[in-house]
Amino acid sequence: MKKLVIAEKPSVGRDIARVLGCKQQGKKYIEGNEYIVTWGLGHLVTLADPEGYDKKLKTWRMEDLPMMPERFKLVVIPQTRGQFQAVKSLIERKDVAEIIIATDAGREGELVARWILAKAGNKKPLKRLWISSVTDKAIRDGFAHLKNAKEYENLYHAATARAESDWLGGINATRALTCKYNAQLSCGRVQTPTLAMIAAREEEIRHFRPKPYYGLQLTGKGITFTWKDKKSGSSATFSKEKNEEIYKNLSGKTAVVAEVKKTKKTSQAEGLYDLTDLSRDANQRFGFSAKQTLNIMQSLYEHHKVLTYPRTDSRYLTTDVAETLRERVEAIAVGPYRSFTNTVLKGKITPKKSFVNNQKVSDHHAIIPTEQPVILAQLSVDERKIFDLVVRRFLAVLYPPYEYEQTKITLECEGETFFAEGNVPLNRGYKEVTAPDGDESGKVFPALKEGEVIRDFSLKKTEGKTKPPARFTEGTLLKAMENPVKYMQQKDAKAAKTLQETGGLGTVATRADIIDKLFGSYLIEKKENEIFITSKAKQLLALVPEDLKKPELTAEWESRLSAIAKGKASDRKFMREIATYTKELMKQIQNGTGTFRHDNLTNKICPECGKRLLLVNGKQVNIPSYLVKAGDVIEIKEKHKDCQRYKDILEVTGGNMIPDWLEVDAENLKGTVKELPSREAIDVPVDEMLIVELYSK
Repeated sequence: MKKLVIAEKPSVGRDIARVLGCKQQGKKYIEGNEYIVTWGLGHLVTLADPEGYDKKLKTWRMEDLPMMPERFKLVVIPQTRGQFQAVKSLIERKDVAEIIIATDAGREGELVARWILAKAGNKKPLKRLWISSVTDKAIRDGFAHLKNAKEYENLYHAATARAESDWLGGINATRALTCKYNAQLSCGRVQTPTLAMIAAREEEIRHFRPKPYYGLQLTGKGITFTWKDKKSGSSATFSKEKNEEIYKNLSGKTAVVAEVKKTKKTSQAEGLYDLTDLSRDANQRFGFSAKQTLNIMQSLYEHHKVLTYPRTDSRYLTTDVAETLRERVEAIAVGPYRSFTNTVLKGKITPKKSFVNNQKVSDHHAIIPTEQPVILAQLSVDERKIFDLVVRRFLAVLYPPYEYEQTKITLECEGETFFAEGNVPLNRGYKEVTAPDGDESGKVFPALKEGEVIRDFSLKKTEGKTKPPARFTEGTLLKAMENPVKYMQQKDAKAAKTLQETGGLGTVATRADIIDKLFGSYLIEKKENEIFITSKAKQLLALVPEDLKKPELTAEWESRLSAIAKGKASDRKFMREIATYTKELMKQIQNGTGTFRHDNLTNKICPECGKRLLLVNGKQVNIPSYLVKAGDVIEIKEKHKDCQRYKDILEVTGGNMIPDWLEVDAENLKGTVKELPSREAIDVPVDEMLIVELYSK
C-alpha cells in the first residue's frame, strides 16, 4: 500500500518527490515505491458564490440581502478543475492507504488541503508534514517526524471560520453598498480599517499647521554645544521672545564646564527578520512593494531553497533550530559573506536569548538562511537584494555587540544649560556586517575639565518649523497594520491589548494582498513611494458603517480565530455571532442616507434603464498593467443592475470594443487574457453608451 502526499504547489511537490525517491512521472503527479506525490495550484476548491445557492442571486439586488447560507457549499475552481480531478482520482485509488498533508504549514495552507479532501469525499487516515523550509534535510526530517493530522483539526476549524465569516461580511456588505449607491464599492474587515488609517493620516496632514521653533548653539574650545531647556529637557522653544532674551543675556558672558562624563556603552544588533520588517526595509531601501517582496521571498524559499518560510510573524528561533546555526552559516560562506562567516565559524556559536525563544515562535520562526549552500550567480538582481538583507541580519546577531565610548559635556552659562555629545568606537562588532563601509571615526572632543571656564565663545540663533506626519509608504503602512493601536477611535485598553496580541490588522500572510487589493480597486494610488487616498475611497469611507472602519473589529475576530485554532473557543458559536452581526450591518447600510457621486457621471441616459451614463475617459477604460497578466480571467460587469444594453452591443459587435489580447466569451460575459500586455497602461476601447467594468479576477 502507498501513501499519497498533497503539496500546495507543483515546485514543492517535485522537491518532496525527489527526496522521497519518486521517479515515475504521471499526469499531474509523481510516483514511487512507497509514496505518490501530487499538488494543488494554491486553492483548488473554494466557497461557492451566491448564485451557487440560488440562480437568482447572480443579479445583485438589495431585497435579496443578507444572503445567509444554512450550510456553506464547496465548489471546484473552474480554471483548475483538471488538477482537482487528478488529485481526487489519486485519493480514491485502492492502493492508497494514507494521505499526508504537505501544504504550507499555516492556517491557509491547512485550508487548501482540507477543502480538497472534503470535496473529494476522503475517508482515509491523515498525517501532517509541518516544516519551515523545503531543503532536502528539512523534508527528510519532517517525514521522519510526521504529525497526526488530528492535532491540526482546530486550525482547520479556525481557517474555515475565517473564510465563511469573510464571505458573510464581505460579500453581503459589498453587494449592499454597490446596490445602494449604484457604484462598484467593496469593503472588508481588514481592507476598510486599513483604508481608514490612510485617510486619518491624510486628515492629519491636511489640518497640520507648521509651527516655528527656536534654539541656540554655543561654540567654544572647538566644540559646538546645544542649548537645553532645564524644565522640559527640549533643545528648542516655541517662544521667539524667550529665545531672544536668552541670547541677549548670554552675550559677552562666560561659560563653565559643569560636567564631563565618559561612559562605555554597547549596542546589540537588530533582531532577525519577520515578513513585515523585511518588507518595510525592502520598501525603504529598494522601493519594493509588499507584494513584490513576498513574491521574491517565495522564490528564494520555494525555488532556490536558500531562505526559510517567508510568511512568519516571529523574529525568534526555537532551540532546535538554533542547534543548526553552524550549518546555516557554512551554507552562506560565499562571495561577500565569506570573511564574516569565517569570523563566526572560528569560535563557538552561542544561541542568545535575544533571538532564541520558544515562547515567541508560533507557526514559524524568523526568516533565516537554510542549510542549503547558495549559488549567488543563480539569483536574480532583486533576489540578491532580499537575500543580502536577510543574510546580513542573520550574521549580525551572531557577531559581538557594537562597543563605543560616549562623552557628554555639560556647560552652565548664566543659569542656562548647553550640552555636546560624541561617540568613539571601541569595537565595531556587528557593524562590520551591517555597515562595512560605515564612517564611525567618532567625535573626539578636546580635553576639558570640570570647572574650566570658557570665555571666548560665539552664540548662534537657530530656528525651524515643525513638520507634518509623513505620508504612508508600503513599508510604514505594513508596520501600522501590525500595530494600529494609535488609530483606534476609542482608547479602550482591553481592545488595544487584543490588537497587540493578535498582531493588528490582517495577518503577516495577508497584508501584502490587502494593500495590493486597495491599489487594484482604485481606492489608493502611489505617487513616487508615497500612498494617497482616492476620491472613491473618501466617499466609500463616508458610506460604510462605523464598525467596519475600526481596527478593533478585525482584532476581535482574529483573537477569536486564534482561540478556535488553540481549541479554546467554538467555531460554531463564532459563526452564529457573525451571522447576527452581518444582519445588523445590512440594516445600517440599507438605512444609510449618504450618496455616491461618480467623478465621471454624464447627462446621457441609458435607453434601457433610464440612468445617467458614465464617461469612461475618452471612450476608454484604463487598466494599470500590473492588474492583468496572461491567463487572467476578466469579468465584464454592468455598472448598474438590470441594464442589458452591454450584452446587446457585445453580441452585435462580436466584442470588437475589446482589445486583441482579450478573448471574449460574450454569452458568459467573461474574457481570458491571451498574451501578456505591455508594461505600459492598457487602453481598452469601449463604446460610449456601454457601461462596463473590467477587473482582474
